[in-house]
Amino acid sequence: MFDGSFRVAADKLTAPLGAGLVRIGVSPDVITGIGVLMAGACAVAIGTENFFIAAVLLLATGLPDALDGAVAKAAGTSSQRGAYLDSVSDRLSDGLLFAGCGWYLAGTDNPQMAMLPFGLYIAASLVSYQRAKAESLGYEAKGGLMERAERFIALGFGLVFSSILVPVLWVMFALTVATAIFRFIKVWRQASVTHPIAGEKAIAANERRAQRQSRPRSAMRTKAQARADALKEGSFKPGPNPKK
Repeated sequence: MFDGSFRVAADKLTAPLGAGLVRIGVSPDVITGIGVLMAGACAVAIGTENFFIAAVLLLATGLPDALDGAVAKAAGTSSQRGAYLDSVSDRLSDGLLFAGCGWYLAGTDNPQMAMLPFGLYIAASLVSYQRAKAESLGYEAKGGLMERAERFIALGFGLVFSSILVPVLWVMFALTVATAIFRFIKVWRQASVTHPIAGEKAIAANERRAQRQSRPRSAMRTKAQARADALKEGSFKPGPNPKK
């Protein structure tokens, strides 16, 4: 939701900061690494029930996530390698944060509640995977009520008001599952069209691959047919028999 509505405004805010970091020699990979470290520290703070510190560290985790792309653009170093690193680090950061929540809940009077962050991580990973897989197939899978930015905001709210952290996690879980279902239906409908425009590239690639695979066989058939025609006309002269 925020990804589509506020991305342009966020980019305008982070662009000057990214340019400033480039001038002092900070690379986007370093910022990405700092974000992962902050997520790990936040997880420890949640697990040890230092919720206010955890909320501050969660904010510190979100800032690098917003700035690494701006730094890469300002430096002119945006690449597939950087995008891959950013995506992997996002999944790792999410896992650390939910692990911290599970650590905390495992020490409460109802330790079975530690399964809630586990289920939430599964649902969040499914949301992210659906978008990545759909885009690799040429479809569009953005949208939903609980994307990554919303999860950060909701978790931060739960940490500031720690007495309602568990209810907040339940709301996050329900909305994340709803987002996963929404994206599945969205992509399913696109893929159900007879000849979806989004899949034309994949279809064309498959056709080219089939043509390349059929060329050797076609050449063999053409050569064999030419030999048969020559035999019929009596113009084919076999080579000497090495056994004679």
